[in-house]
Amino acid sequence: MRRLFYKPQYRIHNADAFEWLRLQRPNSFHAVCTDPPYGVLEFTGKEVAKLRAGRGGVWRLPPTIGGSQRDPLPRFTVLTVAQKLELRRFFHEWGKVLWPALVPGAHVCVAGHPVLQHLVQNAMVEAGYEVRTAIMRLYFSFRGGDRPKNAEREFPEVCVTPKGAYEPWMLFRKPIEEKTVAENLRKWKTGGLRRLSVDKPLPDSIPSGRTPDREEAISNHPCLKPQHFMRIIVRTLLPLGEGAILDPFMGSGSTIAAAEAIGYDSVGVELDCEYFKLAERSIPRLAALYPDFAGQELQMNVEYRPAEREDDQQLAMVLSEQGVTYKSKPVSEIKRLRSRH
Repeated sequence: MRRLFYKPQYRIHNADAFEWLRLQRPNSFHAVCTDPPYGVLEFTGKEVAKLRAGRGGVWRLPPTIGGSQRDPLPRFTVLTVAQKLELRRFFHEWGKVLWPALVPGAHVCVAGHPVLQHLVQNAMVEAGYEVRTAIMRLYFSFRGGDRPKNAEREFPEVCVTPKGAYEPWMLFRKPIEEKTVAENLRKWKTGGLRRLSVDKPLPDSIPSGRTPDREEAISNHPCLKPQHFMRIIVRTLLPLGEGAILDPFMGSGSTIAAAEAIGYDSVGVELDCEYFKLAERSIPRLAALYPDFAGQELQMNVEYRPAEREDDQQLAMVLSEQGVTYKSKPVSEIKRLRSRH
C-alpha cells in the first residue's frame, strides 16, 4: 500500500488489491461492484505502456471510421491456453482473498466478456461463491460482426462472430449465514437485491448505451462505464440501502462515483498510479452529474442521449463500408440503410 486519500463518503487507495484485501478486517464490506481486467493480460504494466504509447500489444487501437472515433479494445481472441488458465487462477485467488472481507450474503458484481465469462464463473464457484445470474448491459459495440480476415470480398455475407450488443455483469453471492434471506437481512443487511421500487424488481437486462461524451470528457480511461448503468447496478447491491461497497479494481472510479451520487459509503483500490490520479480527479465530477438520478429507475429524465450517439456510430460504419463520408445524423437514414443489409 502506498497512498490513502479520504473523501466525503468514500476512500480510495493506491495499492495492490490482493495485498490490500489480506489486511482488511473480516466482514468489512456488504457488496462488491468492479470492472476487473477481463483478460488479466491487458492491464499488466507492459501492455498498459503499449496502450499509452499508441502501438503494439494486446490492445487494438482502431482508426476513426467514417468520422466516428473508436475506443481502444483488448483482443481476447489472442489469449493462449496458458493465459486463459492464468486468468482462471487469478480470479480464483481473488475470490479467496476477498471472501473474509465480505459479510455473509454479500453480492459480488463483476463485469465480464462473453468469450471469457465462463472462466471467471468457474473460478468464483471454485472459490465458494454462488452464481446468481448475469445482468446484461445492452449497448452498441464495435466488437464482432467482421467478415473473414483477408477474404472479405470472397465471403461478403459471412461474419465470423455476431455483432456485439451486450456486456455481461456476472452476479455472485457469498452464501448467507442464516437459515433464510429474511434472517440474513436482519442480521447482516445482505442476501437480496434492492428493487427499483416497491413494484419494480431489477431486470436482468438493462438498456445502457455507450458512455456519453460529457463523461468521457471527464475521464479518458479506456474502460469508463456510463453513470446511468453504474448507478442502477450499485444501488441494487445494498438491499436495505445500508453498508459499504468495494471496488478492488477501481480504474476510472465510475463505481465509486456512482456510490457517491447515490449516497452509499464506498472504498476503491487501484494499482496503477496514473489511473489512480485520474480517478481521484474524476470521481467528484462524475458523481456531480445528473443530480436527480440515483439509479432508482431504468431511464433518466435528463439530457443523456447515448442512443443517439450509437445511431451516429452505426450509420458511420455502414456509410464507411460504402465509401461514403458521414456528415449528417438522421435516424431515418439509419433505418433505411439497415433495411438494405
